[in-house]
Amino acid sequence: MPDVIDRYQDFRTRRFLRNEEKFQHWLPGWRIQKRRRALVVTLCATFACMIVVAAICLVNMLGAVLWLPVVVVFLPVWTTLQVVSGRQSDAPRDALDERELRQRDSARSIGLTVTQCLAMVPAFALIVAGSSDGAITFPTYSAGMFVLTALIIGACTPAMILAWTRTDPEPDDYLTEAA
Repeated sequence: MPDVIDRYQDFRTRRFLRNEEKFQHWLPGWRIQKRRRALVVTLCATFACMIVVAAICLVNMLGAVLWLPVVVVFLPVWTTLQVVSGRQSDAPRDALDERELRQRDSARSIGLTVTQCLAMVPAFALIVAGSSDGAITFPTYSAGMFVLTALIIGACTPAMILAWTRTDPEPDDYLTEAA
């Protein structure tokens, strides 16, 4: 069995390195820390909108229509952040050096904690709504949106942390990337 896992990890590493080579020249102006932080802030605002939409859906199912524009903003911002941060948050172990590996693992640990804490909120809300007399009209749909938002936030947290904390590349890196 370890042979299958090792082969899969080798495949993931090769694919990651191939994609890294392909995308490393994309969006060079967005790879600076200031722009990456702007993308992180935009993602945080998008997550806040997702939470508001889920809260609206507690009492009005028409609020679900608002989910689409939020997703339309989320997808390109998330994709851009992944490209400009080099997808370090989900890179295979063999594609990272020791420092990058420590940073990635630390960010993933924080992301898991965020996911667990945020997912508990809708779980408790469902327990309360299940015992109430119906003041909340659509608790299950809304809770589903809250759980989905919690999972998205938790999944994005490692990349957001790494994008926020990573320093700007050295000017020499730009010259070698352009060559």
